[in-house]
Amino acid sequence: MQHITILGATGSIGASTLDVVERHPDRYRVYALTAHQRVEELAEQCLRFRPQVAVVGNADAALRLSKLLDANGLKIDIGHGETDLCAVASASGCDTVMAAIVGAAGLAPTMAAAKAGKKVLLANKEALVMSGRLLMDAVSESGATLLPIDSEHNAIFQCLPHSYQRVPEQHGVAKILLTASGGPFLNRAVETLENVTPEEAVAHPNWVMGRKISVDSATMMNKGLEVIEAHWLFGAPADRIEVVIHPQSVIHSMVSYVDGSVLAQLGNPDMRTPIAHALAYPERVASGVEPLDLVLIGQLAFQRPDFERFPCLKLAYDALTAGGTAPAILNAANEVAVQAFLDGEIGFRTIARTICRVMNELPHDEMSDIEALIEQDLRARALARSYIS
Repeated sequence: MQHITILGATGSIGASTLDVVERHPDRYRVYALTAHQRVEELAEQCLRFRPQVAVVGNADAALRLSKLLDANGLKIDIGHGETDLCAVASASGCDTVMAAIVGAAGLAPTMAAAKAGKKVLLANKEALVMSGRLLMDAVSESGATLLPIDSEHNAIFQCLPHSYQRVPEQHGVAKILLTASGGPFLNRAVETLENVTPEEAVAHPNWVMGRKISVDSATMMNKGLEVIEAHWLFGAPADRIEVVIHPQSVIHSMVSYVDGSVLAQLGNPDMRTPIAHALAYPERVASGVEPLDLVLIGQLAFQRPDFERFPCLKLAYDALTAGGTAPAILNAANEVAVQAFLDGEIGFRTIARTICRVMNELPHDEMSDIEALIEQDLRARALARSYIS
């Protein structure tokens, strides 16, 4: 029986995780659920899964949650804020932590879970983008298990040998091939992208995701962050991580070997597949996803990404090559710019321009510790906001 803490339970990954958990009551039990402000949804989840602890963003949200649970006769411990998030991520009562808080807010509890030696299911790519070496060191020192949940990285993980230890040369790995759908604007004229609306940007053709990650998919920053994440997870340098646009989202990623073999993981675009894989690893359990019908799909297409159409992807490669805190700066500026776009403050193409300006302005320091990393993150956010205003 695995006891699970789900960080970001009311998001799409959290909901999908609970769906898989509910299918296997003999294997999984929920220890803690967390959310930021979506208190009503969290209350419904608490009533359904009966965790020992629930954590929300602030004291006001905690009071609202307490009233909702009291009205239904459910007594559980309720916390709020980052300290309590870190506590449930590292608590002795849980074995497994689903790290699904979007953005930099997920860094501290993910790090806490890693330092506590948990089985960490990493859906928060920003934590690894920001603090790659620090997080991987924490995993190594504590004996934690880190399993990727992003469909692309989970696919790569499945295509690598079980004995893989982040040294491509020792296992004959020539290249990692990250597939990308291309998002909603793959075939739209580049000169019209200035006029993209938030509603158009979040309308992903294949996946159901939150608004921020949907915009990242439209700019392909999401794929850029995944390039950085792949570097830390699998030890491959930037020139051995290639992005391939694959609009059908059936092949989730591939590994190319020196003998000419290319291994791929295929499946319907549903996050329950990688979630079920990671929850049960090294076993396999039913996820609730429909089997893939290749005949029905008919054909699979591929193309190279265009950096003029997707400048954010090029910026991510630049950040990985620069190293140090450059990826953290990239991520911070992107979070601010994407929110400004969703709020109607800037245009779609200004997202990349804002990130570029911030990256050019701030020095790319060494990644010495979490405190220095957070300080650089805050500087990047302030600078991005100043450009936007």
